[in-house]
Amino acid sequence: MSGRTVGAGATATGRPGGGRRAGMSIMGIELRRSAAVGAALVTVVVGTGALYVATGRWSSGWMPLALAIREYLLLLWPLALAAGAWQGRREHRAKVGELFATTARPRVARMLPVLGTMALTLVVAYLLVTVAGIAWIADTSAYVPLPSFAVVTGVGALSLVAAAWLGLGIGRLLPALVTAPALAVGGVLLVFFVTVGPSVRVAAALSPAHGSGPFHDYQTIDNRVSGALAISMMALAVTGLLLFVADGWRSRLTAVLPVLLGFAVALTVLPHDRDVLTWPVDPVARELVCTDDTPTVCVSRVHAHVLDTVTPLARQGLAALGKLPDAPTVVHEDTHTIGYDRDEPAPRPGVVTIEIRIDKRGELAHPAAVVPEIVRRLGVPYDGKCGNGNEVVERAAAYWLMGREPRSDVGLMPGLIEEDPEITTGAVALWRGLRDLPEAEALARVTAVRNALLACQDPTGLLSRSAR
Repeated sequence: MSGRTVGAGATATGRPGGGRRAGMSIMGIELRRSAAVGAALVTVVVGTGALYVATGRWSSGWMPLALAIREYLLLLWPLALAAGAWQGRREHRAKVGELFATTARPRVARMLPVLGTMALTLVVAYLLVTVAGIAWIADTSAYVPLPSFAVVTGVGALSLVAAAWLGLGIGRLLPALVTAPALAVGGVLLVFFVTVGPSVRVAAALSPAHGSGPFHDYQTIDNRVSGALAISMMALAVTGLLLFVADGWRSRLTAVLPVLLGFAVALTVLPHDRDVLTWPVDPVARELVCTDDTPTVCVSRVHAHVLDTVTPLARQGLAALGKLPDAPTVVHEDTHTIGYDRDEPAPRPGVVTIEIRIDKRGELAHPAAVVPEIVRRLGVPYDGKCGNGNEVVERAAAYWLMGREPRSDVGLMPGLIEEDPEITTGAVALWRGLRDLPEAEALARVTAVRNALLACQDPTGLLSRSAR
């Protein structure tokens, strides 16, 4: 004996780092021969394609992007499940299961490279899809909620790993050719029905797509909900791992325990407030960012990148309203999320609210609608309670203030595809009558309409008769 020992990090041949090189070599073999790279490529293609087909759904900011990718897990999660199942039947397909069982190396050690490769490639694929989305909004989105964005993205990537590992276990347990496609279809149905199912708490604990539907631009996912889903996905991944390395029916039965325990723990972590579970609002995202000069124009922080575009249009609308006595002098973005805020905010004196919409390029959508939207009710906020109003009269008065002939809202106001043509025809007739009057008389009649709206009174006839 020479008395020389083999040091840590060296192989029996005395070459340092040989163990690491061997591990990398095994990983390289898995990358070349397993389904991992193919699964990653499919994830990138499907995920990026789904994003870019509908950029308008997430172009408003980083968190809408993260939520959109999570929503597309409805497709990506079943694909990862199927890819894992296809990989899981490799030994059966190659007919080497009995041969490997006779080797001295433990099965867990032999399976770790497969598990690690699938996890690594799918995480990288998920991040590449995210980077592809960031590239689209990097120049237009100034608000970056990095901690929340990282958590939502990380849990989404973790869910793909859980799906792939579960697929590995099922594929080894049921190594039939039909297993992978059956899991793909079953995975889509499972995620969909869990997400839209009657139990919000079950959906929040189990569905990677829960809470990701685009309801408004201030949307986020509560960290407790993300934590609960992370627990259930890790438990699912452990179940898949145990199924993949199990040698007997007892160990396979035991593999079900982690997912049951994880689901139970996830339910205890979830908050009980339904609003927090389903559509929480990021309060920082809807904080108002305002111009330094006057007239003041404010938009939400998530839309701050369009403030310079909105400001001249909003001030043009305020200038039109300025012809009226005691006219509003400030424009705010309406950050009230209809259907998601429990209490509707009270109208603020002197403030006109408008809705800010973002187009598929991340810029202000429908800029031509900003001025009419500010002037259309003569600066009177609609509180949802007053039933008195006359669209023909209000439009004629608003367009007189703007100094232009009334036109149809179709093609001007977003989402409006049909309108009674008599509204525009009647408004044009009233507007022409106002135009033929002395300016002081016309202004008095328009002011009477505004006062009627403030008092929740019917303004019908106020433009066609003297206001004196």
